[in-house]
Amino acid sequence: MTSIPSPRVARPPALVGWRLLALCYDAWPMLALSMLISAAFTLGFTLAGHPARENIAPFSSWQWLLWLCCWVAGGIYATVSWRRGGQTLGMRPWRLQLQGPSPSWRQAWMRYAVGTLSLMLGGAGFWWAWLDRERLTWHDRASGTRLERRIKPGHQPR
Repeated sequence: MTSIPSPRVARPPALVGWRLLALCYDAWPMLALSMLISAAFTLGFTLAGHPARENIAPFSSWQWLLWLCCWVAGGIYATVSWRRGGQTLGMRPWRLQLQGPSPSWRQAWMRYAVGTLSLMLGGAGFWWAWLDRERLTWHDRASGTRLERRIKPGHQPR
């Protein structure tokens, strides 16, 4: 007796709304990481001899380094999450997941970098998905990855 492989059920694409909801959820762990890094920078700034009530000057080398460290920490959070399970904490409640095998480090960092650029441009890369035939964002295209929405267990696709 041979078994007949079942055809792969097409999963619905991750629409822009679901992506933005996941992004809002992911803002919380990113904010927590940024607060920890900022506290470490403030402590280092004070220990470097600056008065305790003096702030790090805007656009100073300390400020740029702080922003870079926060961006890298956010990238580590996102890329490790994508490589381990295909989703970040914010993607889980909305059943969003990267399709296929675990992305390479290069793909994950490309996805994060282009996603950051997209956000800096007012979310243009996200809005692009409305025009794209396959509903892919800039960071999907640039990284060669695809985000899909998993079907709720026990439900049939429409």
